[in-house]
Amino acid sequence: MTLYSCCLILLLFTWNTAAYGPNQRAQKKGDIILGGLFPIHFGVAAKDQDLKSRPESVECIRYNFRGFRWLQAMIFAIEEINSSPTLLPNMTLGYRIFDTCNTVSKALEATLSFVAQNKIDSLNLDEFCNCSEHIPSTIAVVGATGSGISTAVANLLGLFYIPQVSYASSSRLLSNKNQFKSFLRTIPNDEHQATAMADIIEYFRWNWVGTIAADDDYGRPGIEKFREEAEERDICIDFSELISQYSDEEEIQQVVEVIQNSTARVIVVFSSGPDLEPLIKEIVRRNITGKIWLASEAWASSSLIAMPEFFRVIGSTIGFALKAGQIPGFREFLQKVHPKKSTNNGFAKEFWEETFNCYLPDGSKNSPASTSFHKGHEEGLGAGNGTAAFRPPCTGDENITSVETPYMDYTHLRISYNVYLAVYSIAHALQDIYTCTPGKGLFTNGSCADIKKVEAWQVLKHLRHLNFTNNMGEQVDFDEFGDLVGNYSIINWHLSPEDGSVVFEEVGHYNVYAKKGERLFINENKILWSGFSKEVPFSNCSRDCLPGTRKGIIEGEPTCCFECVDCPDGEYSDETDASACDKCPEDYWSNENHTSCIPKQIEFLSWTEPFGIALTLFAVLGIFLTSFVLGVFTKFRNTPIVKATNRELSYLLLFSLLCCFSSSLFFIGEPQNWTCRLRQPAFGISFVLCISCILVKTNRVLLVFEAKIPTSLHRKWWGLNLQFLLVFLCTFVQIVICVIWLYTAPPSSYRNHELEDEIIFITCHEGSLMALGFLIGYTCLLAAICFFFAFKSRKLPENFNEAKFITFSMLIFFIVWISFIPAYASTYGKFVSAVEVIAILAASFGLLACIFFNKVYIILFKPSRNTIEEVRCSTAAHAFKVAARATLRRSNVSRKRSNSLGGSSGSTPSSSISSKSNHEDPFPLPASAERQRQQQRGCKQKVSFGSGTVTLSLSFEEPQKNAMANRNAKRRNSLEAQNSDDSLMRHRALLPLQ
Repeated sequence: MTLYSCCLILLLFTWNTAAYGPNQRAQKKGDIILGGLFPIHFGVAAKDQDLKSRPESVECIRYNFRGFRWLQAMIFAIEEINSSPTLLPNMTLGYRIFDTCNTVSKALEATLSFVAQNKIDSLNLDEFCNCSEHIPSTIAVVGATGSGISTAVANLLGLFYIPQVSYASSSRLLSNKNQFKSFLRTIPNDEHQATAMADIIEYFRWNWVGTIAADDDYGRPGIEKFREEAEERDICIDFSELISQYSDEEEIQQVVEVIQNSTARVIVVFSSGPDLEPLIKEIVRRNITGKIWLASEAWASSSLIAMPEFFRVIGSTIGFALKAGQIPGFREFLQKVHPKKSTNNGFAKEFWEETFNCYLPDGSKNSPASTSFHKGHEEGLGAGNGTAAFRPPCTGDENITSVETPYMDYTHLRISYNVYLAVYSIAHALQDIYTCTPGKGLFTNGSCADIKKVEAWQVLKHLRHLNFTNNMGEQVDFDEFGDLVGNYSIINWHLSPEDGSVVFEEVGHYNVYAKKGERLFINENKILWSGFSKEVPFSNCSRDCLPGTRKGIIEGEPTCCFECVDCPDGEYSDETDASACDKCPEDYWSNENHTSCIPKQIEFLSWTEPFGIALTLFAVLGIFLTSFVLGVFTKFRNTPIVKATNRELSYLLLFSLLCCFSSSLFFIGEPQNWTCRLRQPAFGISFVLCISCILVKTNRVLLVFEAKIPTSLHRKWWGLNLQFLLVFLCTFVQIVICVIWLYTAPPSSYRNHELEDEIIFITCHEGSLMALGFLIGYTCLLAAICFFFAFKSRKLPENFNEAKFITFSMLIFFIVWISFIPAYASTYGKFVSAVEVIAILAASFGLLACIFFNKVYIILFKPSRNTIEEVRCSTAAHAFKVAARATLRRSNVSRKRSNSLGGSSGSTPSSSISSKSNHEDPFPLPASAERQRQQQRGCKQKVSFGSGTVTLSLSFEEPQKNAMANRNAKRRNSLEAQNSDDSLMRHRALLPLQ
């Protein structure tokens, strides 16, 4: 068994040495060994394994100067810790560092070496084998670079709980502690980076992008997270492609065709430099320009891509870079590298040859094949692209600072600092073990691990509870997922005016600790698009919808492809690319461009608008004319015309007309609650008062002239007090209607938004249309009764009673208010009030003109007709006409009776009225003298009938004349009443003067 174990150990070491010879590792002994995995090369040579012979390890190609610098950072950190008197005193750290060649196979090859060594130590075979060259177990591994490589390595190391601290693997899948138990990292995971990419696209208002991802555990999860973030921000993805450094030419060309035909100008790339390089070369060959590249941190500063010959294609790159750190003394350490001095670093020899394009005498890189192999090394160094068939030998005196390579680019130490931090994290975990106090440890019963016999799983336990301050004064502690939360710098690729190289200008930063919406900061003034332009490129499926429009969906297209639709009236959008238009508040309306809301136009029947001014002037004119008539009637109150028109009722009628004209003013101006409640009752009561006065006047006169014999009952009804009582009772009914209306459903001011969208009509809400109907209906009922009496009394003496004019006024009243009903129902807004004002004014002017203007005309311009004789003459003539008609009717009846009894046919009516047919005055007077005589002594009227003409001569004297004059006047009358009609005629003749 012992022999078998020794043979197994020998076999493992033999295999390991075959795979990793002296020139393919950096190794140094120590009390505690740390492993390291770095991409010293970018890939491996393609080789067909036909298995006709023993398979050989593939050869690594394309030297990576940055990878060698990262390796140097690990060695520098270990040397610094070993020389520190406070950190791990009396302990020496060693290292075993291997080249992964940026491939999973090479990384697993190296990882097996770590695992095998640990398993050999777990067998405790020292007592059986004399292993003088024994190397202690690897208690932690620093690496690897790519997330895909770290995933494979983490799966293997996790089986043995060997802690792995990566410095560049950012895939969010590695945060899964159920799968990757021993994985930790000093770089933020890609979840924050994908969110930051989406924030940048949103910041520049792009919504139409393409995505490219490496077909590995770094690219796929990263771009998946980006899609999730893009969807939340309404960012559409035009195409999504996967790439790899091992993709064949046809696959690369297919991806390039997609990029070339896409209308998306922004391309989000989650990839490493080696995976992206073949695609970029093909794009450069086709000269596809005008694209904006959004780079993840894995290639944002890659020297494979950031080359001057590629700049015309990728000059608009904006990328993420890790926060740079400071490593004091690292620059001097980098400059000290030399193949002869760096005896523990097996990679120094190849580095020297690649840097100076020469070969060391004991090297093997002097063949043409070797020279051809090195022509494609990173950064396009002149020495590596020489045309000589063989490299010249190296002198060993070359100056490392005389050649510009990524190795010496220590201005922004990002990954190098992460390596430095990873080594110090492991050292501080070992320090915690070294200084552990029994009873306060992390293990069972507070026990502590033995630093001299420490195992990998014990180091992993302390790493999970690590908390220390780094050299920059920052707190370092891994979260529950083994991650360190960090910030990103945002860089933009510029072309250096000095040497034409690509430089990375920091243009902003992303703070993951800030609250959402405040994490991203970009200084746009520093950004150059395509290397020279300051104008932000456009990368949208559709042009921006300007304010006042919204995005409309196009059927069959992504949501980012839309058409711009104008906002409807009453809605607005004040931002670009609005998804929907916002509705204006109730009292606002959209402006002409629909970019904002402006207060709606307020409309009501205003005092200041022409229509309101005109109506006001007419109302004032009505008030003035009514006041003038009232003044005339007051001044001439003792004249026969004024007395004959029932003076007191006329005053009340004029007052009511004043109220009617005044009530129309309540309908003008901005409606208030109090005006709304006052205007309809004021209008209704005023008109009822007016119509009541006319009704009582007309009814009184009609009763007087229609009554055959005046009785005490007639005189009672003719009394002035009772007339006012009737007016009051008629008006009181209207007052009761108004009070009930105001109590049950009072009108109020109302802002009407429904009639027109852009206008608010301030109107009066009447409260109850039924009440308004009762108010107008009652007024019309009184007017109809008044019209009936006026029409019936239309043949009364025209200069005594205004029946004809009242009939006309009532006709006007009915025409106005019948027209008012459909007009009121068909109009809206301020015109409702205007229609009612017009109706009130028209009805009021009709009443005023028809009833009073003819009387004012006689009083002012025809004073000769404003006499007692004129009034009594007209009244008496009417009385005689009535008596004559009655007498003729009786005589006709008597004659018919006589004829029926066989009597004579030539009898004449028995009357004391003397007929003067066919007789003329023997001494006629001139017309003017005759008229004067009639005015002084009386009047003479001719009454025409069918059988002839009867001349009536009447004479009236003033009451104060003596009785003799009266007797002489009576004798001059040509007729003397002999029947019962005589007393009635005398009463009617004296009526106007009562």
